[in-house]
Amino acid sequence: MPSRSSLPHSTVVWIHPQAPAKPPVGAPCNGCGLCCLAEPCPLGVWVSRRRTGACVALQWSDAGNRYLCGMVVDPARQTGWTHPWAVRAVAALARRWIASGVGCDADVTAEAVAARDTQRDRAS
Repeated sequence: MPSRSSLPHSTVVWIHPQAPAKPPVGAPCNGCGLCCLAEPCPLGVWVSRRRTGACVALQWSDAGNRYLCGMVVDPARQTGWTHPWAVRAVAALARRWIASGVGCDADVTAEAVAARDTQRDRAS
């Protein structure tokens, strides 16, 4: 029998229907949001106060048709801090912590769930 750690891990996340497809690992981030919907990064753990589930700082942008990190685009809303220097510092730190501009580091696979399975899961 395989050990528990060698079994495949799967997580169901509900993603915006207009979200872009996940880019390959190392490609520029396109805002697909899959990484943050699957689990929070270390910064997201601090903001969300949890180690599993979607990050609470993840925001959908209707204008850009992509997900954005709230700690980068609106840290005041996420933290409640209002001093401009603190907000700028947190945004800069957030960009560094999430490796903004480095490329996709989410080694996850996304697959669509059939509509029939989705309706059954939501009814349970």
